Amino acid sequence: MVIVVVCPGQGSQTPGFLAPWLAEPASAERLAELSDAAGIDLATHGTVSDADTIRDTAIAQPLIVAAGLLTLSALLGDGRAERIGGIAGHSVGEITAAAAAGVLTDTAAMRFVAERGRAMADAAALEPTGMSAVIGADEGALIARLDELGLEPANFNGGGQIVVAGALGALEQLKAEPPAGARVIPLQVAGAFHTRYMRPAVERLAAVAADHDVSDPGVTLWTNRDGSAVASGAEFLDLLVGQVSSPVRWDRCMQSFAAAGVTGIIEVAPAGALVGLAKRGLKGVPAVAVKTPDDLAAAIELIEHAA
Repeated sequence: MVIVVVCPGQGSQTPGFLAPWLAEPASAERLAELSDAAGIDLATHGTVSDADTIRDTAIAQPLIVAAGLLTLSALLGDGRAERIGGIAGHSVGEITAAAAAGVLTDTAAMRFVAERGRAMADAAALEPTGMSAVIGADEGALIARLDELGLEPANFNGGGQIVVAGALGALEQLKAEPPAGARVIPLQVAGAFHTRYMRPAVERLAAVAADHDVSDPGVTLWTNRDGSAVASGAEFLDLLVGQVSSPVRWDRCMQSFAAAGVTGIIEVAPAGALVGLAKRGLKGVPAVAVKTPDDLAAAIELIEHAA
């Protein structure tokens, strides 16, 4: 049996979502350490900050990675880390996955994601851009329409969902005249992530990455670039830098999970989005979304039954 742990990306956070986790003194202490590494008051942002505040890219990204690391500490203790079949993250969740696989230390992961968030926020501020989810479109017809409008695919999420990005006016045109049978849903994000608009952030992150020590992953670790497993920590760090301006191929990650014989999916906090995609892209595979500590028992049971 193969249990795959998945780590969500930006947009999965909601106001107050860390409050149940911080009821545990050990988690509160751990979050304080992660906050120090990131240089951000994550406890405040995870408990009392409003939706607009935590939508800020520079806050959202460290908050999401920290939440994943808190979950992983509880989920993979007592030897359970050796029982999972692999791990992957969606967009910024790849940094969470890198830490879980041992490529980066938790401290290095928080420092890296803090700079990633700042760099992407600065890049997004250069031009008014955004993202929209397109559901139910023929992929070929959608790509042709994007070419007409100067837009780019940003996330191939599987299950008939592709997130596109670019200039706000072009996104409005796409919504007004979508491909046949498609729905276009504007997303509440600050810029055109995973597109050419993020190239300034790539340059900054490359310089930051040069200062990080890495180790090779201790568990199967799949990349958003093409869904392949990466055995080199240095290569994965390079991919983390490049993925800021290249599409997330979550569809191919799920194809790789299926090829590996996945028998269960566990999504770490702030969970929900990737389990939803798995229900469409990996039909019939049991999935647990660990949103609060109350969900840990079901996730641990899934791992222990696979042992």
